[in-house]
Amino acid sequence: MPSGPRMTMPTQALLRVLLAEPERDWYGLELCELAGMPSGTVYPILARLEQVGWLESRWEEPETHAGRARPRRRYYRITADGAEQASDAVARAYRARRQQAPAWLPRPGAAGGGS
Repeated sequence: MPSGPRMTMPTQALLRVLLAEPERDWYGLELCELAGMPSGTVYPILARLEQVGWLESRWEEPETHAGRARPRRRYYRITADGAEQASDAVARAYRARRQQAPAWLPRPGAAGGGS
């Protein structure tokens, strides 16, 4: 299996949504809305996450879709292994970002000036 995906900010944002409810099936446009990103950003990330085995997907059953005025949905769910690896990867990316932050930026939890 390939190593994990690049942990870009959009990838991290999407993973945070997926990790919020790891047992849930999410459809693509719902993920776009919750992550605050356009479909042209989200769908390629979903494809990469599925390719590395962090996600699995399935198409909505035709019987469920019949009679609805919308396209058939593809549902995504983070795998158990994917949830573990994604949690670790998001945490590592966060720590790396904090270490690279300029010294003049206030650190979360650090005592700062009054308001």
